[in-house]
Amino acid sequence: MQMGKARKTEIKAKKANLVQTFGKTTANTGTTEVQIALITDRINTLTPHFQKHSKDHASRLGLLKLVGQRRRLLNYLKAKDEKGYTALLSKLELRK
Repeated sequence: MQMGKARKTEIKAKKANLVQTFGKTTANTGTTEVQIALITDRINTLTPHFQKHSKDHASRLGLLKLVGQRRRLLNYLKAKDEKGYTALLSKLELRK
């Protein structure tokens, strides 16, 4: 039971760190940059799961939905602020 609490605390700390990094303050969770960073982190944590569990199709559907949501947010950010878009791509290492 304690392992679950430790994991939740670790996830909350990681999330707060991402919000602080991309949102400038801890309360600024709604900006496009923060949302993209959080979705990217979730995608990156799910990817190793599928290397181990290749037949988990239900979770794979959720992953594809996250990828689509991130794509839409990136398109919005590119239309709104192209410099911020390119800076975010380099910070998150999305394009090689």
